[in-house]
Amino acid sequence: MARYLLSVMGRQDHTAFGGYDSEEEMREGMAETGAFNARLAERGVLVFVDGLEAPATATVVDGRGSAPILTDGPFIESKEGLNGLWIIEVPDLDEALTIAQEASRACRELVEVRPFARDW
Repeated sequence: MARYLLSVMGRQDHTAFGGYDSEEEMREGMAETGAFNARLAERGVLVFVDGLEAPATATVVDGRGSAPILTDGPFIESKEGLNGLWIIEVPDLDEALTIAQEASRACRELVEVRPFARDW
């Protein structure tokens, strides 16, 4: 079994409804995503899932120098970015890609699939 990160990539200009345009769209998307999460858990492939707050809530920490530097806001200013994630454990990339298609449909965003490094 291999672990994959499924990253939800979407718009960063969050409204009162997160990345959705309306309360109705938000409720529908959240319901579909919740049902999708339940299916993954029932199949035993879900390791972790969660969403992220708006990029404005981020803090970038640079501890490489003699004193840490803390900067408010996202690391990269962009129109799209990471909004949430799943970590799944499945036999192969084909299964991960199939699940990502379902994830994208449920959350109504793009989903990037990346395998975890095995040599750590």
